Amino acid sequence: MEAPRLGNPYLEDPLLQGYLRAHLPAQMFAEVNIDLEQFGARLRDEVDFLGHECDLNPPRLLHFDAWGQRVDQVTTCPAWKRLKDVSAEESLVAEGYARRYSSWSRVCQFAKVYLFMPFSACYGCPLAMTDGAAKVIESLGIPKPLEEAYAHLTSSDPKTFWISGQWMTELKGGSDVGGGTETVARELPDGSYSLHGFKWFTSAADSDMTLTLARIVGPDGQIQQGSRGLSLFYLKIYEDGKLNGIKIQRLKEKLGTRALPTAEVLLDGARAHLISVEGQGIPYIANMLNITRIYNSVCAAGNMRRIVDLARDYATKREAFGKPLKDHPLHMQTLTRMEVQTQAAFLLLMELARLLGLEETKKATEQEKHMLRLLTPLTKLYTAKQAIAVASEGLECFGGQGFMEDTKLPVILRDTQALSIWEGTTNILCLDVLRCILKSQGKVLDVFFSTAQAKLEAATRQSELQASVQIIQNHLQKLKQFVRRMDSKGEAGWQLAARDFSYTLAWIYEGVLLLEHAARAGASDTNIYAAQRWCQEDVCLVDREEKAGSYNSKAVSLDKSLVYDGYSSLRGKL
Repeated sequence: MEAPRLGNPYLEDPLLQGYLRAHLPAQMFAEVNIDLEQFGARLRDEVDFLGHECDLNPPRLLHFDAWGQRVDQVTTCPAWKRLKDVSAEESLVAEGYARRYSSWSRVCQFAKVYLFMPFSACYGCPLAMTDGAAKVIESLGIPKPLEEAYAHLTSSDPKTFWISGQWMTELKGGSDVGGGTETVARELPDGSYSLHGFKWFTSAADSDMTLTLARIVGPDGQIQQGSRGLSLFYLKIYEDGKLNGIKIQRLKEKLGTRALPTAEVLLDGARAHLISVEGQGIPYIANMLNITRIYNSVCAAGNMRRIVDLARDYATKREAFGKPLKDHPLHMQTLTRMEVQTQAAFLLLMELARLLGLEETKKATEQEKHMLRLLTPLTKLYTAKQAIAVASEGLECFGGQGFMEDTKLPVILRDTQALSIWEGTTNILCLDVLRCILKSQGKVLDVFFSTAQAKLEAATRQSELQASVQIIQNHLQKLKQFVRRMDSKGEAGWQLAARDFSYTLAWIYEGVLLLEHAARAGASDTNIYAAQRWCQEDVCLVDREEKAGSYNSKAVSLDKSLVYDGYSSLRGKL
């Protein structure tokens, strides 16, 4: 049988082309269009091969040299190093900070990263942390001690381009950074600090620098606990050609993202520089997390596009029961549902990129700032779930071949599975969505409703979209009523509803964006059909679960009983 083949990923993505043409000024689109077409050819002809080479040749850790000296050298294959060069040459990070396209710079940058992600063997992870570190430094006003680092992080020259790490996770804390960080920092005579602690996950262990959190030991030897006791530090991985007080204990063996070197790192006197106000590291590192969460969403949308395109091509080549898969209605229905999910995730991602660009160029209104704050965790949590479902469904489209390693298909599912865990698990992000809404005393939700309604207005004027618009408007009304009822249930009730509530917000807003895109001038029949199909799904989780009593005060104890009583019964039989 014939293997699926992809051509130029930009030229084969009418949704991306249509989005950019609809939103960018004409002259800007003409310039970006040429760049992306050339980049698409490079992805097909060069980067695809590099990505596969990285998957076949995962990183290794050499603890000792031939003479017994401990070196802790992370060795990556030449293809991995070449991906770093390509990232610099194509300005995959630099574009976001050069701001050649003003408020549209982030949209143009992430359009390129979106194309790059599925070909890059997870090199987007180092780029995410690099972009995040640059964002943190920029938010500090690029102070003189950090000018060198910022210049390297935002360089388009492979000779000077740096990759950054993000060393936060420790043994006791993943998402619970405040309660789980035990690394301490002791001030040195020259004003720098000596760090001591153990970082349980450090992705991009071959990075040039990193940002990390630690607790400063006071003059009296006291160490402040909790989130307010954490400070943010910058350190170079190597100083004078040697590891900077760092011992790499081992590389992680992971389900996926195997080309990406992830390590356990012991900080044993690493020299670092305090870059936040003492004890206020969390608000500073939040800028990095916002960027890495957006990259997570870019990866999700890119992986979805990759598996859908491969499955679509394969459907024209694989014959079953006397005809190609493309002539089997049920198979094509499955592909259509995957495509609709992919389009919805892409539009949500690009809306987030648009808002970030406005905020960074100081062109965002207060309403747009509220939407940026809400959509950052919302987009990350929902697109990750969409991507896992689509990748899993996509493998089925290839039958047994989808389970074979030499087809290079299983790696898509394995790598995609990381997306719901990295940068905050689904539940953590749902609680962040809730925190965002409650902290604003409902103002963020008011903005969400008014923004959604404004975007629906254009679609209302198109007869073929009116029924779909009405469905979304009905759900907006149900959601408003749900919020009013939930206000009487207190924090516990809201927490129980957090996941379903977040999913409902995301589902509604993706529907809004699909309708908005379908209503634009020049929209294709495919865009209109995708919007209609999305709205027909009628997925309003909070409405269904509230009727089932999932958010009542008894639900917590019932849920616990379901788990622990079931476990006790099972244990008694073993």
